[in-house]
Amino acid sequence: MAITLIGCDSSEMNSPNETDKKAVNHVLLLQVDYTTNKFEGGTEFNFSKQTNGFTIVNEYKAPGDFGWVKLIYKELNELLFEGTIHWMGTGKMIYPDKLEPANYFESTLTQDVYLPGKGFENIQHPNSPDFEEEDYLNVWLAVQYLVKVREYLDANTDQQIKIFLYTPSVGVGDPLTWKWLIFLNK
Repeated sequence: MAITLIGCDSSEMNSPNETDKKAVNHVLLLQVDYTTNKFEGGTEFNFSKQTNGFTIVNEYKAPGDFGWVKLIYKELNELLFEGTIHWMGTGKMIYPDKLEPANYFESTLTQDVYLPGKGFENIQHPNSPDFEEEDYLNVWLAVQYLVKVREYLDANTDQQIKIFLYTPSVGVGDPLTWKWLIFLNK
């Protein structure tokens, strides 16, 4: 299956987890299971262009039978996530094509909770459930002990964490297939 980057400037994009000494802008994507709040893995994007903001917008095609969602880093016009959505079925993540497993990420033993300076922003699409900021705490607890997360928070203490609930199944959707996507920027 081919990946199409519609409206994205791929000249400024590096592949997820690609090390680039020119990279000055980094985005960390982490995935947490919706029903268990278990950290499942993630990836890091590296960009050579600096921005003054970190806005994620979504493009959404509602599933008549088949739909999709794309999350785009607005300031760079770069794709961060793409997944299909099926009515009465289950879609799948298309981009990134794979995530590093949870054991790839180093963790730290700590009893403190490191919260983002400006809290959380729910990146919604028309079928997104409404959540309150306190609803994100259990999701956040699944990743806040990761060394990489703490590096991102230390580098940008004033950031607002972007959170998205990817629901590849809708209609009689199966919450066992739903995933929290968490985005940090430095």
